[in-house]
Amino acid sequence: MALGFYPGCSLKGSSREYNESVLALARAFNVQVKEISDWNCCGATAAHNLNKELSLALPARIIALAEKDGFDEIVIPCAACYSRLASTMHELYRHPETKENISRVIDMEVKGSVKLLNVIQFLEKYILPGLETRIINRFAHKVACYYGCLLVRPHAVLQFDREEEPQTMDVIMSKIGAEPIDWAFKTECCGAGLSVSRTNTVARLSGNILRDASDRGAGAVIVACPMCHSNLDMRRNDINKSQHTDYTMPVIYITQAIGLAIGITGKELGLHRHFVKAEI
Repeated sequence: MALGFYPGCSLKGSSREYNESVLALARAFNVQVKEISDWNCCGATAAHNLNKELSLALPARIIALAEKDGFDEIVIPCAACYSRLASTMHELYRHPETKENISRVIDMEVKGSVKLLNVIQFLEKYILPGLETRIINRFAHKVACYYGCLLVRPHAVLQFDREEEPQTMDVIMSKIGAEPIDWAFKTECCGAGLSVSRTNTVARLSGNILRDASDRGAGAVIVACPMCHSNLDMRRNDINKSQHTDYTMPVIYITQAIGLAIGITGKELGLHRHFVKAEI
């Protein structure tokens, strides 16, 4: 049975390279993945600020469709999408009356039979067991593993890694030859979905992240969230302007770093799509 795949809007649009690198790894390790049929937007960072019913209905429909497709597990590479689906699952099963209402809204039953995997859990289960024997280009660089807000929070819902000092990305990067640094901004906010409406705020917050990583000697920031990548990469000119700096440090998805280590080309991994050259 194939593993269900929910790319979400970002991986089909502004973060195509993340999509390309996840699928390239799946192919390299013979992991069969299949997109959920007729999937929709999860509501991202907007829906739950505006309409609670809508914010639950959108992810609930995705989960129901995955169950209808017969998937036992689905991988959700976007940290924001993963957070929305996991939070919805948690909410529906704590409140049966809400689950009944949302099932009526989407005209589908949500059984809760499918397991949700973030990209790190996907890597741990499907890529790590055969990884070390496949490495031909050690990723021998000092890196800052940046988890952002949504990969580990809310901890009571996600129950993934440590809330303030997560380690899973660091462990994976160590296995491909990297040297993760000890730094203070692993889970600090980058400004998230305010990139357009409050660019100055995003530039300040993301600039703080790059400054700490740079001061501690990192050669690259490693991420697992398209929104974090967008703010740290696409907003680099705004960051440098606001911070009076000239940071050139690349921001690389963890799936791209692993891909490079096992010999997948930069083009296959979408590295040419970054605003800041991914050369270290």
